[in-house]
Amino acid sequence: MRLPVIVTKAHKGKALELDCELETITLLGLLGDKLGTVTWASVIDHIQSSGEKRDAAEPRSQPRVSLFVQARHSTADGKRVESRATGIGGGGLFIETQTPLPVGTEVAIEFALPDRPSEWLEAKGRVIWICPKPDQYTSSPGMGVRFTQVSAVARERVLELVNSLKRTGRG
Repeated sequence: MRLPVIVTKAHKGKALELDCELETITLLGLLGDKLGTVTWASVIDHIQSSGEKRDAAEPRSQPRVSLFVQARHSTADGKRVESRATGIGGGGLFIETQTPLPVGTEVAIEFALPDRPSEWLEAKGRVIWICPKPDQYTSSPGMGVRFTQVSAVARERVLELVNSLKRTGRG
């Protein structure tokens, strides 16, 4: 099902495409090009969390910062891809890649935080949105990955760094 955007000035002429089988919403550009996809689960999570009192500048349930982080993940065919994440938080990260995996894909991730670049932390996640090309929110194509499994130690390390950077105004 395709729904035109007609009221919102900044996005007028674009369309939302609903895929009921994959439970995804894709934003289509003026020429029908795919600008990004999110899962229904991520929209539902966002709506449910919007009732909580939280800093308006932080719509996520976990704090995050824009930060370059070494990252690697495996593709569907088992190929290991070295890349970088440009945003990270307690809930997940955004991995820059020219070939984002499809929304809903389970992915094994390793990442090294800048304060300990030789210490690789492991997590598992799910692709919850993709950005096939740079837009007003991201400078590179890539995929947003929500952590589904991350050790308490790894999450604590991420949150410690994120909160430290936010306190110093660098997040």
